[in-house]
Amino acid sequence: MLESGGNAFDAIVAGQAVLGLVQPASNGIGGDAVLLVYDAAQKKVWSINAEGTAPKLATIEWYKTHNQGKIPANETLLAATIPGVVDAWYILLLRWGTRSFAETLATAIDLAESGIALTAAQARGLNAQNLAKYPTTRNLYQPGGKRWSAGDLFRNAQLARTFRRMIEAEKQAAGQGRGAGLKAARDRFYKGDIAREMAAFSQENGGLMRYEDFAGYTAKVETPVSFDYRGYVMHKNPSSSQGPAELFALSILQGYDLKKMGLNSAEYIHTLAEAVKLAMADREKYLGDDDFIHIPYQGLLSEGYAAERRKLIDPQHASLKLLPGAAEKYQPGFAEVSRPDDYRVGGDGDHEGDTSHITVVDRARNGISFTPSLHSGYGTKIVMADLGFSLNCRGDYYSLVEGHANALAPGKRPRSTLQCTLVTKGGELFLVAGCPGGDNQAINTMQTFLNIVEFGMDVQRAIEAPRWTTRAFPASPAPHTMYPGDLQVESRVPADVRAELLRKGHKVYVMGPYSIGNNAAIEVDAGKGVVSAGADPRVGAYALAW
Repeated sequence: MLESGGNAFDAIVAGQAVLGLVQPASNGIGGDAVLLVYDAAQKKVWSINAEGTAPKLATIEWYKTHNQGKIPANETLLAATIPGVVDAWYILLLRWGTRSFAETLATAIDLAESGIALTAAQARGLNAQNLAKYPTTRNLYQPGGKRWSAGDLFRNAQLARTFRRMIEAEKQAAGQGRGAGLKAARDRFYKGDIAREMAAFSQENGGLMRYEDFAGYTAKVETPVSFDYRGYVMHKNPSSSQGPAELFALSILQGYDLKKMGLNSAEYIHTLAEAVKLAMADREKYLGDDDFIHIPYQGLLSEGYAAERRKLIDPQHASLKLLPGAAEKYQPGFAEVSRPDDYRVGGDGDHEGDTSHITVVDRARNGISFTPSLHSGYGTKIVMADLGFSLNCRGDYYSLVEGHANALAPGKRPRSTLQCTLVTKGGELFLVAGCPGGDNQAINTMQTFLNIVEFGMDVQRAIEAPRWTTRAFPASPAPHTMYPGDLQVESRVPADVRAELLRKGHKVYVMGPYSIGNNAAIEVDAGKGVVSAGADPRVGAYALAW
């Protein structure tokens, strides 16, 4: 798409459409998404919130009455939210792009119809037993009991037909201009026969989504929340995202000489992990859909509050508690925030997630970070009728505790683990990045960012460097499990460092040498006119340039 003259916005729509086809377990047009956009002409950053919304019938009372007080985790239409990816495509193409849906979806349609040669990992995914439970899913992914092998061609004619229906609507409206054509394609998905088929299928199969939920959906273009870390301004999606927690951690860490500590020394990992715990505690208290709650970002990112939070970090001992603060005290006129908790300690919990990421920068230095997802493998696991895709199951992130920041409400977006990273320096694009990884996402991208700005690594080395993560805070999926003291490190972190972390009270788990998270990033050196892309060896990812 870039080679043919399209811009970054055209290319990322085309790329993500293909990504959803080749990684149907992780993303697709039934998914949710968050995006960050750098508009080079305006030198301005925008957030696109394409998180799904809860159906109007989805209330806390309904689940307590009909589903034993639980939202199903990782499965069934009762965990679904309204998909946002198609509206994100529409916004990108209408506001910044130059191409049509017909042009941007052409490659995805061709691959869907002609087939993709499966890798061994893709074949294993399609052979998963839980896909055989639902007739429409079985018909698409395991027709006639098909068992897939590496090298087999997988076709998705259903998805190709859905795309062609959208393009048909676009062509019918083309006489009214490019914008009218784009809207017609978008509206056929959300307001036309595709929406009616999704709604009918939902009602027939126990879901709560109805036509009005699809017809009323819209993604949101928002102003990001930002933080200046030593001259590098990091931007995050402000609503319905865990992304700002990375800014909370960086605000705390700015008060330390991290370079002096040394990369991945015991002191360094301990300090970062403790800052992350504090940031994630504030994630639990403050972050959610800002159409429903108010978030005191001024206070959360103030130096006064950061200084207060630093006092809670004991350089010799790991904290085993969840310690949210009172950031509203640092924002004049903001009312006291008091919210109930909703988490448990120990037991089985899920801090992971099946997500994808794609990042593009073009010759004009427009940049987009796009994180689309189904949340868990194949989302709800239920293919919607014969449309060729399943919906996300992000609804299992909601809390069923009234008054919680992430409490379920009709039309509300869940506070998602999805997040993007976009960094500017002197107003110019410097870095676009992102990753899959559930609750680990902000932890992963923070380490890559610090590897670049504190330790001078190029983007590829920054991604490859040894990583750590923690589950010492409530997980996003229900039942929101917390593992106090948990600290996972890749085995490339030296043994003496691991021993010192144990002495500080961390519960250290040694993972494989390249096993924690997977990042992608593009760095832009405006002064030299050089763009560098990096991809993670921990997963089948690619960095491409031309």
